Amino acid sequence: MEPLGKLIYKTQSSNLPTSLPVYFYGLPDGKVYLIYSRFYEVNFSKTDLEFVLAVHKEFTFDFENEKLYSAVLNDVIPPAFYKIVDKADSKIKILKVYRNLNSYSDAAAKLYKRALKKSRKAGKIIEL
Repeated sequence: MEPLGKLIYKTQSSNLPTSLPVYFYGLPDGKVYLIYSRFYEVNFSKTDLEFVLAVHKEFTFDFENEKLYSAVLNDVIPPAFYKIVDKADSKIKILKVYRNLNSYSDAAAKLYKRALKKSRKAGKIIEL
């Protein structure tokens, strides 16, 4: 059995359009996912927090061997340089925006649920 996901890197100040923390995860499907939060305007005088689930288009992750690959350079990124996933002008694709969550843990649970669903489709057994 394998875990649902592995935290690759987290940062308190990111190059993404947010002033809040960003978490980068490697999942068994070989993709690098990120979770970040940002403020949105509910109405003229009120803001709230939304959580964004996105996939990084410039990196892949070998889950079994815990290796990060650059899709652009076609090369392995050493663990000491994993912070490169948070580079300026990152190419990401937003998959889902959640406005009903309260924490990064809730957002990670949504990501792990997605991983569990994908692994069941592929016929793999993963641990919770």
